[in-house]
This record gives sequence, structure tokens and C-alpha cells, in this order.
Amino acid sequence: MSTYKFFNRDLSWLSFNNRVLDEARNKNLPLYERIKFLAIYSSNLDEFYRIRVASYQRFTELPVEDKLQLRENPDLTLKKIKQQVNKQQLEFGKIFTKEIIPELLENNIVLMQGEKLSEEHYEYTKEFFLDNLLPHMQPMLLLKKQIQPFLKNNAIYLAVKLYKKRGKKDNPDKPRRAKYAIVRIPNNRFDRFVELPSVNDKHQIMFLDDIVKLHIKVVFPGFKIDSTYSFKMSRDADFLIEDEYSGNIMHMIERNLKKRETGDPSRFLYDENIPRDFLNLLKLAFNLTNTELVKGARYHNFQDFFMFPNPAGPELEDSPFHALKVKELGQSKSMFKAIRKRDILLHYPYQSYEYVIRFLNEAAIDPKVEEIKATQYRVAKNSAVVNALINAALNGKKVTVLVELKARFDEEANMNSARAMTKAGVKIIYSLPGLKVHAKIALVIRKEDKEDYAYLSTGNFNEKTARIYADHGLFTSNEATISELKLLFNYLEDQKTECEFNKLLIGQFNMRDKFLNKIDREIKHVENGKKGHLILKMNGLQERQMIKKLYEASTKGVKIDLIIRGICCLIPNKPYSKNIRIIRIVDQFLEHARVFYFHNNGENEVYLSSADWMSRNLHRRIECAFPIEPPKLKQELIDILNIQLKDNTNGRIINEKLENIKPKIDIGEQVNRAQKDIFRYIKEKELAKKSKI
Repeated sequence: MSTYKFFNRDLSWLSFNNRVLDEARNKNLPLYERIKFLAIYSSNLDEFYRIRVASYQRFTELPVEDKLQLRENPDLTLKKIKQQVNKQQLEFGKIFTKEIIPELLENNIVLMQGEKLSEEHYEYTKEFFLDNLLPHMQPMLLLKKQIQPFLKNNAIYLAVKLYKKRGKKDNPDKPRRAKYAIVRIPNNRFDRFVELPSVNDKHQIMFLDDIVKLHIKVVFPGFKIDSTYSFKMSRDADFLIEDEYSGNIMHMIERNLKKRETGDPSRFLYDENIPRDFLNLLKLAFNLTNTELVKGARYHNFQDFFMFPNPAGPELEDSPFHALKVKELGQSKSMFKAIRKRDILLHYPYQSYEYVIRFLNEAAIDPKVEEIKATQYRVAKNSAVVNALINAALNGKKVTVLVELKARFDEEANMNSARAMTKAGVKIIYSLPGLKVHAKIALVIRKEDKEDYAYLSTGNFNEKTARIYADHGLFTSNEATISELKLLFNYLEDQKTECEFNKLLIGQFNMRDKFLNKIDREIKHVENGKKGHLILKMNGLQERQMIKKLYEASTKGVKIDLIIRGICCLIPNKPYSKNIRIIRIVDQFLEHARVFYFHNNGENEVYLSSADWMSRNLHRRIECAFPIEPPKLKQELIDILNIQLKDNTNGRIINEKLENIKPKIDIGEQVNRAQKDIFRYIKEKELAKKSKI
């Protein structure tokens, strides 16, 4: 059908980030949780400008004839992005100034923003500035026809307008000519927030920026300060490794990482109160275009609010979350023996991630284990996973790890862990040319036949993010799964290996076609007078062939429930999408799992996967989707999906205008909050297990 339409992926993403901002308005949350969502919104937006907006800006430089070949006009898209961001930034400012600041004050926390200081506090800040900050102040004058200073990515600067003080011999009637300078705020060396001495049980906190502003005259002796305004530069952080590149990929990435911090400007965020002539001077000084100029408020880098001090106590924060233990694993002395009895499905962060570490540690010391294979995409700092693999190698096991060096913003961390593992004797396979390996899989091979074990997951091998990312992981000894995982690892080691997958759906092999076939099967069931139903949960849905197939299924009468956290290019409420509902859940934990349910005429199929339905996942990555076959485990996942579909507290329905619509709750209707309800559901199942002991 040629009339199918699609949301722009980046405007859709802005809708998601607006939903994050919406949580900062949520007065049912503890105050510091709301502050955290402001920080998440800001951090998200910074990355968006460094990657996505930077890409559009490169497209705007193309010749007109080349622009016509693009699917969308980059200039028009940038204009729409700017409109949406400006609108959201205004809302951000209202939430911060009209809600967060007053509520901090109600809790005796005063965030100072230019208020006149008491003499005690003034002297405290002066001493702090002279003792700590002044040695790191490096003022730079902006002079015409001279090389201008380089602005570091995401650093905060003050633009300073100043005049030379008049000498005794100067003519007092002669107009003074303004000079201009910039000074970097040294928040790379000091905390962004400084706690002042408490007075009358009130906790005063001050931005580092304001301490610099207050005492900046010390930096410019002989000058009178006229005004100061903050700004920051975001730089293009995207770099591409050519698909055909076959040299030392680690050296190539190291070289590109150095370029990341010197990339072209993607956003120049400035204080909206700066006079137009001053802004134009900065624009000229740093060779900026109007497209790169983005109006902001007095303060930037709100991601620093992740570390905002809390002198009032833990009652302003969420209660600590304690992950549940798993009965069959807790009772068993051996992970392998427990997995041998039955497949074990875990749900993070509701259940403890320690079992994954225990699984790898047991493999490291088990004398029957010959070999361990695993993939690494994003691991934790001082990773327990990496330590377990190193211990296995030191214990004489053959350990092979595919380290994806092209995991954006984790390249350096992955290189460091690869070097540490190599030193211990681990065989490292680096990124494949033209592909990212995004599958989250581990394989333990033992001496005896038919005693091998696997772990497959929707999330990374990262014990720290497993506390805040909602994912699923499967331990299994299923022979067919093990056999196909061995085949996949053989391919990762040698791309000449011929592969045929039946049980697993593997990106670059059979994943996309298999998913399309399963949707076609639902269509045929409806055409034969039977029920057709899909529940598809992903982080992102953008690949057009998949969306077209969902549109087709909708027109044929298949009921489709989508749970999409982020980008969703499918437009609901159109004639061709009338049977499609889109739910977005933003809550305490980041929804990260990919779950695919196919009704299949009552013979339900459920797959877990590392892959979203984005072009990158289905065309340029090695991904893995795996079936959940034991009926009880399958029903668990179906129950969890249905709990999420009923969320009328943190769930939102996405409409045809990309708005996040909160479901109406009728009088007497049950209030549902999926993440709380899922935790309760899993806890009750664990208690039921214990009662049978």
C-alpha cells in the first residue's frame, strides 16, 4: 500500500524524551527521583545532539541534487527538531524553577541562584575560590583576526564582557571600548555543587558556576566586569569505521576516539538572556551557524544533577531496592545441576544478577569445563563478568570472548577490558568488519557430551546496569540451542563458516525473514476465521519493512499490542493501523527487554531477543532471538506482558500526534503500575515455591 506513512525517527525519540521529562513533573515521586529524571532528560538530549543532530547537519552540507535522494529534507527536520527542543526546554525550565526549587526550599534545601549572600557565606565562597578554583582559571580574550580558543565538548564556559579600568590620566569623558573573554568553569576537577555552611537548619547549596561569577573580578585584575553569560558546546561524537576496513581495528578506534572530542559543533547552547550583539560576537568568534545556536537557560549540563547533594536525608529519595533470590538456585550447590533439571528464566532487576556471576565463576573452577565463549558489548567498570572470564583462563580453561569495540561511548572501556583479558590468556575476537555483534550470549562447554550450558539475555553482561535495566535472562542446557550457539560462535571466529539456524533467530541470517513469516502466519489465521494477536515489546521500532508488515496485519484484522519505550515510527489511529495500540512505559527502571509474542492459533510462541526492529539491528548487527519453550516460563512472560499492557499509572498511549496520553482511570477501576506489579507477581511466585518445600 503506497499511502503508508511513518513518524520521523528523531521526532519520535523527542517524544520519548518528553515522556522522561514528564516524570520530573510527577509529584507522586520522591523529590530526588524527580531531579534524577531532569538529569536523565538532559543527558539524553546531549547525546541526541552529538549523534543524531550532528548527522543531519552533515546532510545539510550536501549538494541540492544529493539532498533530493534522501528520504527526508534535513533542513526541514532540523527546524522541526529545534521547535520541539525549544518547547521542551521551556517546560524543563518551568519544572525546575516553579516546582523543584520551591520543593527543595520546603525541605530546608536552598539552591542559591544569584541571591545576595550573607557575609559568612561570601567569605566562605571567596576562600573556596581562591584556594581551589583560581589556580584552574584560564581566561582567554577574544581578539579579532587571531586564532580563537578551542571549546571543549560539553564543558561549561562563561562569556565575559569587561572594560579596562580608567587610570588617573585617562579622560573620563572618552568612551571605553568593551573587551570580551571566556573562562571555563572547572567542574571537570570539582563537584558542580558546593554546600555552604548551614544557617538556621537551612542547607545552602551553590552552583560552582555562580561561585566563579561572584569572584571573577579576581581573574581580570585591572578590568571592570560588565556582565557574564554561560554557554557550552556539544560536538559531533559519531565516527564510522569503514565496512571494508580490515586493518588493526583497535588502532583505528583509538585514533577516532581522539577525534570525537574535537568534532564539528552540533549545538551551541547559550543563556537566553545574553544580548543579541554579544551572541553574534560569539557566533563569529567560533564560526557558528544559526542552526547550531540553541537557546538555553542560565545553567547547562543538568546531567550533573545525578550528583546533587542531599543533606536532608533518604526520605527524599526512592527506598533502596532489594532484588529477590531464586529458590531453585539458592538451594542448589551447583548452578549446572539446577540448570540441568530445567531451564531457568530470570527477570532483572526484580531478581538478583548474582546468578550470572555465579554461573561464570562456577565454570571457571569446574574441572570438567573445557571452554567458555561469550560476547561483550557493554560491561561494568571493574567488571565481575570480566574477572570471572580472566579467572577461567588463569585456571587453564580455553576462553574466547567477542569484544565489540564499536559499542558507542564504551569503546575505550571495551578496549581496556580486552587488553586485561588478553594478558590473562583469553582469546579475543575483535569487531567484525561491517557488523556490530550485539547478541548477549555465553556458552560453557564441558568434557562429557551433552553436558554443556548456555546463558542468553536481552541485556548486557553488566552487573551494575542490571540493577536499573529491566531485562530477562535464560539459563539452559537445551541441546538444540547449545548446538546452534556453537555454530554462531564458530562463525564469529571465522566468517567463512557456513551456518543454518532453525531454533535461534540470528541477525544477518534468518531473523528478519522469520519474524515476517510469523506475522504472515497470524494474518493467515485471521483470514481463516481464527484469532490473530501479536504483542511486541522493544526499545525501538523503525525498520520500514517490518512496520509495513504490521500495517498489513492490522488491515487484515490481527490485533497488535506494541510496548515501545523509545523510537516508534509506526503511526497509530490510521485506517491501516486501526488494530494497533502503542504503549510506552517510563518508570523507576529502564525498560530494556525485547519480547515477541505470537498467538499462533493458541499454540503461543514467545521469543526473547537482543534486537529491536531498527534498521541497524536487522541489517548491520549480529543479534540473537531465542524461544522460551517450557510452558510455565512462557506463561510467566505472557503474564508480565499483560501486566505491562494494563499499566495506567506510568504507561502512556502514543497517539497519531506523537503525544504521550495517560490512560483514564474510571471510578472504582484498579490502579496498575507495571513495575511494582511485576515485582509483586515474581515475589508471590517465589513465595509459592518456598511453601512447597
